[in-house]
Amino acid sequence: MVNYKDLGLVNTREMFKKAVAGGYAIPAFNFNTMEQMQAIVQAAVETKSPVIMQVSKGARNYANATILRYMAEGAVAYAKELGCEKPEIVLHLDHGDSFELCKDCIDMGFSSVMYDGSSLPYEENIKISRQVVEYAHKYDVTVECELGVLAGVEDEVASEVSHYTKPEEVIDFATRTGCDSLAISIGTSHGAYKFKPEQCTRDPKTGKLVPPPLAFDVLAEIEKKLPGFPIVLHGSSSVPQDEVDTINKYGGNLPDAVGIPEEQLRKASKSAVCKINIDSTSILVSI
Repeated sequence: MVNYKDLGLVNTREMFKKAVAGGYAIPAFNFNTMEQMQAIVQAAVETKSPVIMQVSKGARNYANATILRYMAEGAVAYAKELGCEKPEIVLHLDHGDSFELCKDCIDMGFSSVMYDGSSLPYEENIKISRQVVEYAHKYDVTVECELGVLAGVEDEVASEVSHYTKPEEVIDFATRTGCDSLAISIGTSHGAYKFKPEQCTRDPKTGKLVPPPLAFDVLAEIEKKLPGFPIVLHGSSSVPQDEVDTINKYGGNLPDAVGIPEEQLRKASKSAVCKINIDSTSILVSI
């Protein structure tokens, strides 16, 4: 058993509490390589910000669980080397698809895990989510669960269609699972193609797609049901158009790739959205 506190990591409980009270969100960056991890730590230190480093099931298999444990410990040491006396770094499992995977990550030093049972029947999602929470809380590890389905593809997570989170379910779900944060679906999606062209309008001057707004009405209803409860947005990369243009210029093929406008993410972070997941943007800028 590797305790994350011995690695210098923190869980999300206090940082989310501060984020909700302060009206801002913590960035959660997926990483697959040492270079990505270095960049995440450097940016966090430069901006004096807490940060969540997260890995998917596939990325963890690629990196190796033991090596990843030492990379996380190294990230904390690196932050201190760069001048941060008390780094606030979380190592988080993104889209854990089983109790066994979540348990193994907790046992290997993760300070936060996500169990994603959103594709399962409601009661089964609650049952396994609760099982993960009960085990994680023994070791003061925080747990994120998901209610609602995002469209798109990320690692081994894929769905053709999205289903908005039902506000009438959130109290029951959060109470019965005991989760520490809740990932919801309000129109974001995984991947670099977050919207189909027919869902968007097109800027007549640039020809670029303009995505539709997120379902802030759904978010507002969820906040009414769970005031102050930490909310997470997956599939929230902005997919910078200058990066897309550069990739296409040098032989890439990303026609009509479009992300979530940053102004919408800023608006969401003024609410109880305290964690915003970023993966596709990190991949684009590292190509």
